[in-house]
Amino acid sequence: MDPLTRNDQTLDGRPSADPGRSTAPLIEARGLVKRFGELTAVDGVDVEVAPGEAFGFLGPNGAGKSSIMRMIGAVSPPTAGHLRVLGMDPQTDGPALRARLGVVPQEDSLDQQLTVAENLAIYGRFFDLPRSVIRARIDELLEFVQLGDRADSKVDPLSGGMKRRLVIARALINEPSLVLLDEPTTGLDPQARHALWDRLYRLKQRGVTLILTTHYMDEAEQLCDRLVVMDHGRIIVEGAPRQLIADHASREVVELRFHPGGQDGAVEQLAGIGEHLEELPDRLLISADDADAAVRAVHDRGVEPATVMTRRSTLEDVFLRLTGRTLVD
Repeated sequence: MDPLTRNDQTLDGRPSADPGRSTAPLIEARGLVKRFGELTAVDGVDVEVAPGEAFGFLGPNGAGKSSIMRMIGAVSPPTAGHLRVLGMDPQTDGPALRARLGVVPQEDSLDQQLTVAENLAIYGRFFDLPRSVIRARIDELLEFVQLGDRADSKVDPLSGGMKRRLVIARALINEPSLVLLDEPTTGLDPQARHALWDRLYRLKQRGVTLILTTHYMDEAEQLCDRLVVMDHGRIIVEGAPRQLIADHASREVVELRFHPGGQDGAVEQLAGIGEHLEELPDRLLISADDADAAVRAVHDRGVEPATVMTRRSTLEDVFLRLTGRTLVD
């Protein structure tokens, strides 16, 4: 099979017919629990992921995201509950399941002294792929991740963005039915992040099922069809990004910043403006459906901020409202 024509689309987004494609969930979890001694990392999670969906797990550190990813990836057994991935039980069908997964870990774990092509070739051999198949897939995948001219380059001097794209290519060498991405763009500059988003979006167009964790809310908005927000091992909300914003945030936000000392007492003066008023160390946030009306009300009460900025509500507003702003180490 041509490595560019799996699932329902080619890697460049062209449709390919697959009338018999199943609509059964690729991932089905019911009452999923993971404990480490006295610590319950995952506490009764229910999740379904459909074929071709891009699904996200969001949450602060320690929320249970990585534990769920490891259970789905058949490298950590559940303590309790029901879990099926690609119709298989990860505990009893681990090798068969891992053969059909693509995994993009937080750490690149590339061999820095080998070339780009050699890294892919070695990884392909882990799946017992014939050398002729591996060679063909290397050429196709490097073109897909825009590294076609780097096949013979050593990995060590590559930029961070190039290395992450190479890890994406490596994860696709076995033509996986499901790709797990753990913080795929952490540490990348904005240009590299957007380049990687483009590659992941093309995988979505192709029909590849993506499961990702991320700390970047804009990334989740861009890539995820649906997502869950987790906290303390439990799912607290689930839905499409825009629907979560509509359900849990106002339409707009007004950000007020003050000269030193100018914020003192402003909360009391502005009480009742908008739907929600939040005081942060460096600014005040007013959530409102009409930001212009909220700004007029601020000035009408004699409050004069140093700067005023209005914006639409984002997934980050939802995330922080649901999980809080306290740092979790």
